[in-house]
Amino acid sequence: MVGIAHICCYTGKILVDCLYEDDPVSGQRVRVRDSYVSIAKECFGRKYGAKIVNIAQIIELLMTCILYVVVCGDLMIGTFPDGSIDTRSWMMLTGIFLLPLAFLKSLKSVSMLSFWCTMSHLIINAIVIGYCILYIGEWGWGKVKWNLDLENFPISLGVIVFSYTSQIFLPTLEGNMEDRSRFEWMLNWSHIAAAAFKAIFGYVCFLTFQNDTQQVITNNLRSAGFKGLVNFFLVIKAVLSYPLPYYAACDLLERVLFRGKPKTLFPPIYALDGELKVWGLAWRLGVIMFTILMAVFIPHFLILMGFIGSFTGTMLSFIWPAYFHLKLKANQLDSQTVAYDYFIIGLGVLFGLIGMYDSGSALVKAFKIGLPF
Repeated sequence: MVGIAHICCYTGKILVDCLYEDDPVSGQRVRVRDSYVSIAKECFGRKYGAKIVNIAQIIELLMTCILYVVVCGDLMIGTFPDGSIDTRSWMMLTGIFLLPLAFLKSLKSVSMLSFWCTMSHLIINAIVIGYCILYIGEWGWGKVKWNLDLENFPISLGVIVFSYTSQIFLPTLEGNMEDRSRFEWMLNWSHIAAAAFKAIFGYVCFLTFQNDTQQVITNNLRSAGFKGLVNFFLVIKAVLSYPLPYYAACDLLERVLFRGKPKTLFPPIYALDGELKVWGLAWRLGVIMFTILMAVFIPHFLILMGFIGSFTGTMLSFIWPAYFHLKLKANQLDSQTVAYDYFIIGLGVLFGLIGMYDSGSALVKAFKIGLPF
């Protein structure tokens, strides 16, 4: 958890560094590119660069949106296991609260929702950690193993890598900061905080529940009412996590499809006064409905996401940032940095292959033995 945090923080920095070039006259850094796609155009060529990265980004973002809907359904069925509403129905009911997000117009509104997502996350952490501390006398210190479990490690690795994927958002985030000089400070401390939270949370929960620890930690809570309270905050967190990947996906799709002829096939979805056109609103509602329907109808979505995400996630977070850095900044890098970039590329290839093999095997097994969707 700590090592992947360090690597993802580093690749985030070098990706944003690729947005800049040194002015030969003034010697100052100048922002000559504005997005992940513009960097790809420079490195892969204008014909294919934008298409390759856009497809990977859109797949990753839409699958993240679908994942949040699936998580909401799983949490609600876990809270009311004997109720008359099934998992798919809970997903559709949760989707009703996502429809107003079609009206989002700026990153500022998204950041406000993300702030409250963070607040709900802190409440969940405090509740679960507090619950674990109540049982400190029963903690299984001797149950912690420091050897590598080769059977389960690839699954854990995929989850950890996915949890740190933020490179898609970083160029836009850095471009919208009032003081861009504080970008690296922000990135360092956000990754330090994330690594600390994940490591401490996982360690303390395992000490409490030991070998009975389940993948969804709330399933270990003994009181049904207490479990329902925590799951309620988790559903709020999942709903508030949805706007960021949704907004980013819409932004990418609109750049590809809705800039007007001859650049794109369709006219702009915004009127001259900056307001969203009626059919543009319908388009955005359509994107939300698409993610809800995919969550409802795709069988074994979580395993499928692991398979596809192993490719797109490692490409976007490991391989491409390091490759772009070498391609654009090779003359300015020392040998140690070059070696580290190549190491990250190799690590990304290894993680991707392991994740795809593991998820592919799990998908085949799920269909063979007829696991429920």
